[in-house]
Amino acid sequence: MAVASHVTNEFVFPSFSLLGKSAFVTGGSRGIGRACALTLAAAGADVAVGSSPTGVEAAEGVCREIREMGRKSQAYAFDVGAHGDVETMCARVNKEFESIDILINNAGVTRDGLFRKMDRGAWDEVINTNLSSVFDITQRFIDGMAARGWGRVINISSIVGRIGNFGQANYAAAKAGLIGFTKTLAREYARKGVTVNAIAPGFVRTRMLDHVPDKALQNVLDTTPVGRLGDPMEIAASALYLASPVAGFVTGHVLDINGGMAM
Repeated sequence: MAVASHVTNEFVFPSFSLLGKSAFVTGGSRGIGRACALTLAAAGADVAVGSSPTGVEAAEGVCREIREMGRKSQAYAFDVGAHGDVETMCARVNKEFESIDILINNAGVTRDGLFRKMDRGAWDEVINTNLSSVFDITQRFIDGMAARGWGRVINISSIVGRIGNFGQANYAAAKAGLIGFTKTLAREYARKGVTVNAIAPGFVRTRMLDHVPDKALQNVLDTTPVGRLGDPMEIAASALYLASPVAGFVTGHVLDINGGMAM
């Protein structure tokens, strides 16, 4: 008995268009978050831009750039580490954008120090901002995506969550936690049309590296096979792929973008 073949020679060009979609990018005022917000908007998405209260002016600047592309954009300033602030702001985003189809959890801080000298305050601040906030924010949007049968959650982790880093026990723990969180949600929501993935950047040219000593930065360059820092737009391009319609078969994945520093 012949078995019907589902293979076709017809080529369908992959679409990266996000027209008709709405996205929310936390930590979207600068660096990787800004690059992600602008890239999603360039692909057609309306974008809500989250920032810390001190970053609101920069976030407004990102929104202006997005509006110049003809897309809707609004800035939301809040402390992602404060549960009450998250609840209020996410309710506003849901109301003003009607629905969020793409969520990029990018907001984060560092409070570096040797573990033996690290106090509980530095630990709690990084865990609350970089990990617990992702629980709070994602919970406000993912079930709406599932109800509509389509959604993308992209968590910005780090190479530090993969391999650890001297003086960053809190940051490494938070970023490693994001990876476990990503894989679990991917399993829970896979049959509901929602993909959940993570990106683990290496060392990228952002403000987070401003206070890294020159000697330490040179060591990073020496141990990175491509011999340079990453660019925020290189991370954003990967986020666009994971957010796009063509990435519907990719879920629970951690995309390493680190210039070959960890393979």
